[in-house]
Amino acid sequence: MGMAISVDIRDLDETSADEAMGEAFAWLRWVDATFSTYQDASEISRLGRSEICLADCAPEVSFVLDTCERLRTATDGYFDVRANGALDPSGFVKGWSVEVASAMLAEHGSTSHCINAGGDVRVRGVPEPGRLWNIGVVHPSDRTALTTVVSVSDAGVATSGSAERGEHVFDPHTGAPATDLLSVTIVGPGIAYADAYATAAFAMGRRAPDWLRDLPNHESYVVDAGGFAWWTEGFVHYAPALDSR
Repeated sequence: MGMAISVDIRDLDETSADEAMGEAFAWLRWVDATFSTYQDASEISRLGRSEICLADCAPEVSFVLDTCERLRTATDGYFDVRANGALDPSGFVKGWSVEVASAMLAEHGSTSHCINAGGDVRVRGVPEPGRLWNIGVVHPSDRTALTTVVSVSDAGVATSGSAERGEHVFDPHTGAPATDLLSVTIVGPGIAYADAYATAAFAMGRRAPDWLRDLPNHESYVVDAGGFAWWTEGFVHYAPALDSR
């Protein structure tokens, strides 16, 4: 799906880690072949062109589209698989596929690992005793700098923005690219919904802060088009350095 994926396993021997990663990456390759909008032969691309119907697709396609429809309702229509006119559930698929991959590593006995998929991160456990996973959030206006660092365990951290891929998030209500914000970072108990919520909030633009304040079990950090940073009250739990700002 046009992104690099890295895995850091801290608690398995080499043989077990290779086996676990082999299964996880086989799953991710299948997801790519099924859902990638970059591949004309993927099921989601063919479905979007009406070359096949939903019954012809893998069961996971129905699951993803059903979940995306529930997300559309929960986000006042700002998470929409047809926001730019074409069928594209990537805003959920990326995080969901990583969540499943992390569960696969856990099934192989790993309780301490980190998966980074294009900047969206799922961690379990801790990298070493007494230390949390530290995840830098790249500054949306300066790719050589960090805007904040979050310290987490057993969490998902997702960022949606225009710095990496340009204007690729659209406001479904207007059809125009979302430009009010530069980035939205969300921390939650998993990566699938954190990723989808970050995409929706980015599309909301100026409406995002009010919506994010009431989003249960998730905390957020937002940088707007003017470079002003804003965060929910609970976000400082993950980024204590913000307390001094």
